[in-house]
Amino acid sequence: MAKFTKPEKSWAFYDWGSSAYSIIITTAVFPLFYKAAATDAGVELADSTAYLSYTIAIFTFILAMLGPLLGTIADYEGMKKKFFTGFFLLGTVSTAMLAFVPEGQWFWLLACYVFAALGATGANLFYDAFIVDVTTEKRMNRVSAFGYGLGYIGSTIPFALAILIILLAQNGALPLSVTNASRLAFLITAAWWVLFSIPLFRHVKQKHFIKREANPVAQSFRRLNKTIREIRQYRALFLFLIAYFFYIDGVGTIISLSTAYGTDLGLSATSLLIVLFATQVVAAPFAILYGKLADRFTGKKMLYVGIFVYIAVCIYAVFIETILDFWILAMMVATSQGGIQALSRSYFGKLVPKQNANEFFGFYNIFGKFAAITGPLLVGVTSQITGNSSFGVLSLVVLFIIGLVVLIFVPEPTPHDSVDEVATE
Repeated sequence: MAKFTKPEKSWAFYDWGSSAYSIIITTAVFPLFYKAAATDAGVELADSTAYLSYTIAIFTFILAMLGPLLGTIADYEGMKKKFFTGFFLLGTVSTAMLAFVPEGQWFWLLACYVFAALGATGANLFYDAFIVDVTTEKRMNRVSAFGYGLGYIGSTIPFALAILIILLAQNGALPLSVTNASRLAFLITAAWWVLFSIPLFRHVKQKHFIKREANPVAQSFRRLNKTIREIRQYRALFLFLIAYFFYIDGVGTIISLSTAYGTDLGLSATSLLIVLFATQVVAAPFAILYGKLADRFTGKKMLYVGIFVYIAVCIYAVFIETILDFWILAMMVATSQGGIQALSRSYFGKLVPKQNANEFFGFYNIFGKFAAITGPLLVGVTSQITGNSSFGVLSLVVLFIIGLVVLIFVPEPTPHDSVDEVATE
């Protein structure tokens, strides 16, 4: 911790807080809560998984459409924090609202989930773009990985509390139904997210910006149009976005559908929660390790490693039969999940013009979010056609292979001096 400046630590601690949403809402408790509500309503397992996939596709499409324009406007002085705050409030309030959806109303659970996810992913767009304001290029790999590492560590605390409450409710040790215990987990998530976002609001400021102009929205449209027309000037950046589009598609799909997939395999909710908790614990040191190895072997080579691991995950998924198989699969994911995301963010951060960081991270967002439409749709359609969720996961191999091939043609960012130099505040 002593090697990081106050802005770097404040920025990273947002991941500590917001990652509770990622594990409890995106990955673990909410999908199980939703699957139980849908099953009680008579929805078939494969269909409920498909409906969740389609919901993810809907909210990612909405944000993908808005991302570049909002990012372009946010490049103006003082606007980045305002946009971040708006999406942050939408995400935290909607997450808390999940606790108040009437029992058995699976459709309204999905509707509320759309707004929570819009807020979370929208806030992350501007959070990611803040990396150019809190650190230097030479330190981006390590700082980005530090953020993901803190996220995995921090998320285990509210997740462990949520698991404990749910298990005690199941065993009758708490005067709560399992349903209400899950609802309490949603409230804990929102509170944790808000609490650990305070350092970012206090210590992180927009240092790179464009001076305010008259008619900022109209000017933003012009700047966005100019960037699109001159995209050939940013060949390395554009090639990276294409590669990212494909491989991050598979990563995000596996994260968001892992518990629904495990449920389809017949694994109990308790077993799934324990596996996912262990995954968070293992992922933390591996995310930081990816950052250190990237400084030694380059970020691009470590991205190759992460993609190969995910290809192995998709193939192995076809052969899963027992809880031990699911444990092995989860640990394979844990070794690379944080690393591949952290290095993607820092790699892109080194390529973008700093004063236009929000605009370009808007494109980073649109490629990532449009990718998140393709993967869930691919899994959903394949699962319904074959009647087997395992083949849906296997279909993601195609996306990883395409991403790998395109990434080969992306040049490395200019190498820098030792990353051990501490950035001045």
